[in-house]
Amino acid sequence: MARISLTPTQRQALLDHDRRSGDPAVGHRAHILLLLDAGHPWETISAVLFCSLGTISRWKARFEADGVDAVFGRPRGRKRSGFHIWAALVVRWVLTLSPADCRFARSRWSCEAAAVVLREDYRVTVGRETVRRWLRDAGLVWRRPRPVIRPKDPDREKKLRALRALLKGLPADETAVFLDEVDVNLNPKVGCMWMLRGQQAAVETPGNNQKRYLAGSIHWRTGRVILTEGKPKEGRSAALFLRHLDDLRRAFRHYKVIHVLCDNAGTHTPEGSKLVRAYLAEWRDRVKVHDLPKYSPDTNPIERVWWRLHEAVTRNHRCQTMDELLDLTFDWFETRTHFRVRSSVYAKTPGKCLSLPPLAGGI
Repeated sequence: MARISLTPTQRQALLDHDRRSGDPAVGHRAHILLLLDAGHPWETISAVLFCSLGTISRWKARFEADGVDAVFGRPRGRKRSGFHIWAALVVRWVLTLSPADCRFARSRWSCEAAAVVLREDYRVTVGRETVRRWLRDAGLVWRRPRPVIRPKDPDREKKLRALRALLKGLPADETAVFLDEVDVNLNPKVGCMWMLRGQQAAVETPGNNQKRYLAGSIHWRTGRVILTEGKPKEGRSAALFLRHLDDLRRAFRHYKVIHVLCDNAGTHTPEGSKLVRAYLAEWRDRVKVHDLPKYSPDTNPIERVWWRLHEAVTRNHRCQTMDELLDLTFDWFETRTHFRVRSSVYAKTPGKCLSLPPLAGGI
């Protein structure tokens, strides 16, 4: 039977395909051509490679027509239809538009919604499962998005420049803390946990939720956290804020001035509360409150402490009473009295951490 004649370059290319190709079919075809070039009878090649004489004939003919590239074969299946254009359009809709932009009364895209818009606006009839396949082929997945705050403070950069200058230039007898409140709920936050495959674990809820607020501050220099427990049904009040300022004055009595950086909630500002205005007027030489930019939780390092608290304590908890949950919360804080002050917004000032200035008068 006829054989083929390979050039050295073709032979080396086929050897590479035979030895290194990740596709077994490509290696099999290269092996056929190499054995034909070596002059082996077709019956021997068929017996050794477990293929038919028709297969050998087919790949010999393709090699003679297309050269070494013939081993890669020809595309299988039907020719690509024009539907790939509509698939790309649907992917763009999902990523850049809302259904309302296509005059569809929905807040988010579903496969059925995209199929309806295609059918009614473009006369393209496809099913929702086809749309689902298009989206998955494009690398899209169905999962919960991450919430972000939409409004931006127009004075954000101006306020941040002032706060950075304050933190960078703190004298040794002055210090700064970042303050915020967190709510601890008897109704547990639900988070991921280990469970048996195929069985969904249950998180029991008390039925009637109870809530308690904690005011907390993280020390800019050391990461020490100071907590003040709110009273039952007190909420995020000016009274809780002022009791926390008292706790700060006691905790940092070695500093003459405490700069408190917090959001501009009404319970934190002289304009929003007469109690706060009177307190700051009385302690103007010891406590100075500075506003963080609006709608900017990323500028307050205490937020990460609250995130750690929820991850470690309040998610999936099994406490039956609020007192039990608060005991667990304060026990956790006793094991972690200091936290790393993580914020990409401010540059940490080295070298001023633990030196204690002269005692200030009063608390």
